Amino acid sequence: MERGNGVTDPEYSPPPGAEPEPPVAAERVFGDRLPLARRYCAALATAGVERGLIGPREVPRLWDRHILNCAVLGELIPASATVVDIGSGAGLPGIPLAIARPDLRITLVEPLLRRTIFLAEFIESAGLNVTVVRGRAEQPDVRKVAGGADVVTSRAVAPLAKLAKWSLPLVHDRGRMLALKGSSAAEELERDRDDLARAGGGNAQVLECGAGIVDPPTVVLSVERLPRAERRAERNQAKRRR
Repeated sequence: MERGNGVTDPEYSPPPGAEPEPPVAAERVFGDRLPLARRYCAALATAGVERGLIGPREVPRLWDRHILNCAVLGELIPASATVVDIGSGAGLPGIPLAIARPDLRITLVEPLLRRTIFLAEFIESAGLNVTVVRGRAEQPDVRKVAGGADVVTSRAVAPLAKLAKWSLPLVHDRGRMLALKGSSAAEELERDRDDLARAGGGNAQVLECGAGIVDPPTVVLSVERLPRAERRAERNQAKRRR
């Protein structure tokens, strides 16, 4: 339910059947913050569907396919890291990460107004320490506000070549972009290695996280932003791999 000012009421219980029950694994991931994760699930199942942020067919699989699938990304992020989530949409993966890992300092970057309103409303009602920036990752003003992060995350935003151009400028040298991808991640990496090198990226890997929590595990493309002195060597290696 929404109050008159459009803020999602944290005390609201969705209609029967609107919010799926969390699986047992959710407690392993969220611990004593599971009520916050349930509140987020309820917001997605109600306001998220009503505003077109989540399709109604996704509601029964919100936990496994969306919330837990994103929260387990925290396995790959160091303690107290600064994280920028680009193209955050309905808050995936940024909000599940913020709930599961309150030590992280997270900024959500999203260009569409209706999505940023939803994000800001939920963050305020849930009391999360998360910042929302309306804009696109490639914009200079967004880079000024959100740049210098330890990690940049994304989910279903763009092909790897474009994603690297948008993500890597937002992290410091040796920082990483962590892009949630599907089963074709390895093929995408091989296809776009030259583009990664041109964008200043290297040491790319296809990783999995969430084993025993989500099935199949979450697939992540991890790319490091190289210091300038190492970028030429990476580009030369990319040329030799052709």
